[in-house]
Amino acid sequence: MPQAYVFTRNGGPEVEALVERDVPVPGPGELLVAVRAAGVNPVDWKLRTGYVRPGGEPQPLPAVFGSEAAGIVEAVGPGVEGFAVGDEVFGNPVTGGYAEYTLLPVAVTAHKPAGLSFVDAAVLPVAAATAYDGIRQLGLAPGATLLVTGAGGGVGTAAVQLARHGGVRVIGVASAAKKDFVESLGAVHVASGPGFDERVRAAAPDGIDAVFDLVGGDTLRAAAPLLTDPAALISAGGKPLAVELGGAAVARARTSAVLEAVANLAVAGVLRARVARTFPLAEAERALRAVEDGHALGKIVIEVTR
Repeated sequence: MPQAYVFTRNGGPEVEALVERDVPVPGPGELLVAVRAAGVNPVDWKLRTGYVRPGGEPQPLPAVFGSEAAGIVEAVGPGVEGFAVGDEVFGNPVTGGYAEYTLLPVAVTAHKPAGLSFVDAAVLPVAAATAYDGIRQLGLAPGATLLVTGAGGGVGTAAVQLARHGGVRVIGVASAAKKDFVESLGAVHVASGPGFDERVRAAAPDGIDAVFDLVGGDTLRAAAPLLTDPAALISAGGKPLAVELGGAAVARARTSAVLEAVANLAVAGVLRARVARTFPLAEAERALRAVEDGHALGKIVIEVTR
């Protein structure tokens, strides 16, 4: 039987397991996909702890990890148009990505361009799409200065690249260990930690035009006063706090059109996946720890081979 990496109850890493499960059956508007690669994101381990997405419901347990995947269509559900068996696709699975087989809803699935690998496509649906939505939401003009907190993570990496492509100057807040990495993206690095806001002021004496927060908490609280207009603050790391501070949550589109757009940017070389490391499905635990520990430079991907 095919395998999947799951959490059996809410808790820490001790509730994770690699299990066998039946191949899921696609329902209306769904695709059965043989997974080739799955992106690993912080939300994956947060869901394991009991976190529920805004507007969502707790996942039935056991639940398969993974919010983004790329693979090959094995079967199509009733009413599906525009996709066929054998198509190479990527998107947001409804039955988890850390698996040999998963279901993708066509509403948030796109065809994978031939010039994009499965590994690179698998990291687009969450991090790159979130960054794309956020940068569009801010609508900054060329020459503006954007502060990105958590610039060394998956969403931050994409946000920096997209902003720089639009002619925006970027100040990227990340750990000192990620300095070279953040600068390689075209951003001015500012070390995270206590006093980072003063370091940002020194790096941007003319001020900050917008903040794209990916950390939340104290970091978000310290970043907000750097703006003269709190409405220029958006967050994917501390959404309720961003609203409290006068800003907004990143408004996610969650459409196949956005996935197609980020895929085209990736093929054009505007958006580089920056995959730090890949792991086989049998080592999904190690892949998730690399993200949960917070030390990964760029994206972590699980590759599924047969």
